[in-house]
Amino acid sequence: MTPERETTRERTPAGATATTRPRARLDQPRPPRRRLLPEYDPEAFGRLSERIARFLGTGRFIVWMTVVIVAWVLWNIFAPRDVRFDNYPFIFLTLMLSLQASYAAPLILLAQNRQDDRDKVNLEQDRKQNERSIADTEYLTREIAALRIGLGEVATRDWIRSELQDLVKELDERENGHRKHVVFPAERSRGRDVDDR
Repeated sequence: MTPERETTRERTPAGATATTRPRARLDQPRPPRRRLLPEYDPEAFGRLSERIARFLGTGRFIVWMTVVIVAWVLWNIFAPRDVRFDNYPFIFLTLMLSLQASYAAPLILLAQNRQDDRDKVNLEQDRKQNERSIADTEYLTREIAALRIGLGEVATRDWIRSELQDLVKELDERENGHRKHVVFPAERSRGRDVDDR
């Protein structure tokens, strides 16, 4: 075979499972697929479920529910027979209350799950903030300790004043003829330094 023939020849799939379907290009996004179920925004649905759960947990909902049930029962007892829609065992009322409960429970659970997720995020942020606060506190503690150590080696105003007074006394004694051994500040005990600070 010549090199020209090899480059122009297309490879055909071989084997039992090989098919000649078109290959998808990796440099382009996939075309959208058809969906059988309608699409919805989970965030909007979650916000709606939280609103409904908040309303179901209020006294206003209990009052309105009681008013509707009492009106339903009174209408189906005292209204003329031809306009009644649910007679005495109130089977349709029971069905409606069951339907309301079957929707309310998952909506409340969804709202609680969303609240749990928010609480987890808040707890994680609080934990990180506490870690930063502890690290900052430890850093400041080390800095204050270093400043205390540094200030411990610095001469204070009272210590300098007392040293100058001692030198003045020694100079006065020399002038008066009393020759005393001169003691330099480095030879003295450091107990006085601690008291002066």
